[in-house]
This record gives sequence, C-alpha cells and structure tokens, in this order.
Amino acid sequence: MIGAGAAGLAAAKALLDEGLDVTVLERGSRPGGLWAGDDGAAGGSPAYDSLHLNTSKGRTEFAGFPMPREWPDFPSAALVAGYLARYADAFGVTARIRFGTEVTAVRRTGTGWEVTAGGGAEEYGAVVVANGHNRDPKWPSPAHPGVFDGVQMHAHDYRDPGVFAGRRVLVVGMGNSAMDLAVDASYVSSGPVLLSARRGTHIVPKYLFGRPSDATGGALSVLPWRIRQAVAQTVLRLAVGGPERYGLPRPAGGLFQDHPTISDTILHRLTHGEVVARPGVARLDGRRVVFADGTAEDVDVIVWATGYRVTVPFLGREWVGGDPEAMPLYQRVFHLDDPTLAFVGLMQSTGAALPVVEAQAALVAAHLGGRYALPSPERQRASVARAHAAAVRRWGDRRPMMRVDFDRYVAALPREIRAGVRRAARAASPAPTTKAQAPA
Repeated sequence: MIGAGAAGLAAAKALLDEGLDVTVLERGSRPGGLWAGDDGAAGGSPAYDSLHLNTSKGRTEFAGFPMPREWPDFPSAALVAGYLARYADAFGVTARIRFGTEVTAVRRTGTGWEVTAGGGAEEYGAVVVANGHNRDPKWPSPAHPGVFDGVQMHAHDYRDPGVFAGRRVLVVGMGNSAMDLAVDASYVSSGPVLLSARRGTHIVPKYLFGRPSDATGGALSVLPWRIRQAVAQTVLRLAVGGPERYGLPRPAGGLFQDHPTISDTILHRLTHGEVVARPGVARLDGRRVVFADGTAEDVDVIVWATGYRVTVPFLGREWVGGDPEAMPLYQRVFHLDDPTLAFVGLMQSTGAALPVVEAQAALVAAHLGGRYALPSPERQRASVARAHAAAVRRWGDRRPMMRVDFDRYVAALPREIRAGVRRAARAASPAPTTKAQAPA
C-alpha cells in the first residue's frame, strides 16, 4: 500500500478485513494525507488554516466509521485529520504504517512487485497505489507574457492570510481553494481582492433552505443525470441566482458537467465589494496585471489557484502511459495489464471522496482476497471504453477518464463485487459432465 491518506487507510482497512498481510508506506510522519496540514514531513500538504469540508459530514464520512454527531455539518481540516487518525487506530491500520518512507520506484518482477522505498527494496505480491493527486502544483502553461515584479505563489503554499496583510491581492482561479483564499485575503488586504477567471463555474452555497446543499443528492440519484442537473440548477438559481449576477463569468456547462465550487462566503464578499471579479489574465507588466478586457490593476501578490497535476512518479511509463490522468482502469481501480496493480482514489468525484475510496477499497480487497473474479480482459476494456465515452459526453475533455458520478458509482461497486463473486464461484465449479463423458 502506497500512501496513508484517506484512500490508503480505507484500502488497508479493507485488506486487513480480508485477512491479508498489509504494509503501508507513507512519507509523512502521521496518517491523514492532505488533511495532515501541519505535517512538514509529508512534502507539503495543500491544507490551509481555514480549510473545511466542502461536502457535509453525512455525505463524507466512512460508512463503517461515522463522524461524531456533535460535530458541525462541515468540519475543519484539523477535525478531519483527527478523524482519519482515529480510523487508522480503530481498525489496526496504524500499526501497519511505515512512516517517513517515501516510495521512489515500483517495478514488476517475475514473481511480484519490487518496491524501492526508504533506501531499500522489498517484494510484494500486489501493490495498491493511493498517493493522492493534490500535491503537485499546476502553474499556468504556457506562462502569461510579461514579467511580474511582485510576489507570486501557488495556492498549494498558502497557510494563513498574514501573507496578504496590507497588500493588493489577485487570486486566479474559480475552484474551492481560489474562493477560500480570496475570502481570507479580503479581510486583511489593502483594498478589494481581485478574483480572475477565464471561464465560469457554478457556485453552490453549503446550505440551501436550511439544510446542507448536498443532503438530497442520494434521493435524486435514480434519475438520469440531465434531469437531476435541470432540477438542481433550477433550485440553485431560485436560491442565489447565477454566477453572472455577481460579476463572474457564465459557466459554459451545466451544474453536473463540471466540478462546482462550494462556498457560502464568496457570494457575501462579492456583494459587499470586498472581492471584485475580473476576467482572465492577458499579460503581466511590472506591478500591473492586464486583463483580457483591456483593463489593468496594480497588484502586490498573485495567487495562482490553478489546480494540480496528477503524478505517479514511482511507476514507469509502461504502466501509467504519457498522461496519468488518461490511464484506463477497470472500475477506476484495476490496471488493465495486471490487476495486482490497483489504484484507490485516482478519480474525480462529483461528491465526497471518502465513500468513493471506501467502495474502491472493498473491491480491491475482495479481488486480492480471492472472493472476486474480474471479467475477461476483453470485457474489462469494453467496459472502460463505454465509461470513457459516457464521461466525454457529460464532461467533455476535462479529465473524462477520471470522472465518476458519486451516487451512481458508490452504488455500482457493491453490485460489481457481487457479480465478481458469482464469476469466481462459476470458475471454481467443475464443468458439468455430459452423458457421454460419465463414467461407466
């Protein structure tokens, strides 16, 4: 097991439940992955002081380990980190983790997988990759023309708003981190914070009509996604209006066709003029930033909240191809060339991550434990091709191979396990003898 974030912990717990021998290799000094924000040994978590869940605890918690009832609906990163640590302790995972152990290479041998980590190499029968994909900052590429004389930083390196005190701030991006950072900066900056975006996104408050906005997701999951989208967009526009009402770009796609931004506070700061929307950046000119509409502003700090690259640095190109985001995996879990190489968490969900990785972990464990049989390689590839085509129709060219519909996917994986158990049973049963073959 590579990684002791939420995905790695869920996978290790499921494997232990199957009675398998599990070793977890984690470069940090404690479990929690990106939620362990103050763990400097982990190579830089993107968690900042004001980070909270964007999905409600009822839709985020592990099914087998509920979050405390007294917690708020949207717990802080510190609470989530503690929750994951207790999860690891409760299911005997912590004792299986080798902390401070960074994996540098994984290669196939004739009998298994050789994993190089911590200065040594060991062989394992299977490898489960759960290294996450929010640690390698993605900067604008190609870079904007011109030179900026102020401070530039990526959202990955932000921790608290002190860095913005008394400064003119520009935040570039429309994701959850961009909105959180713009709000944080608006309380300490010199003048309004500028929020720049090339394209729009839907902004969903954390509460709608007195309840967490994701609370009704499961009830609507039986409907086709286009109908769910129409219903949800109507409700959202009645409640808060569209992003363009706040000076932000109109989204190009529907609410369920891109990853929405979840924020209560950004709309408040926009309507009060403490955050001001700007179009995309055209070029940089000393301390001035020129925008796509020809306007320009003096800026001291630019924060690039432009996302992360998906990287699996310890696996060779023969396994991940030229772009890990486009790596085909059966059920977003099993490598098509060798199912003893599995991935948990290498997806982009329309909802919370923890129930998804919990379901993926159960699938991996059932297979490695021998209860679940995969379909034929041909059927696996056909399934991946169908899923990819459907994702392209819904999400276009933005990471279609990684996309999963939260409710549909979490419901589908238990059915897949049951189907695989039936396949395993059929394979284990002797073929019925014909009358001509029966012994005398």
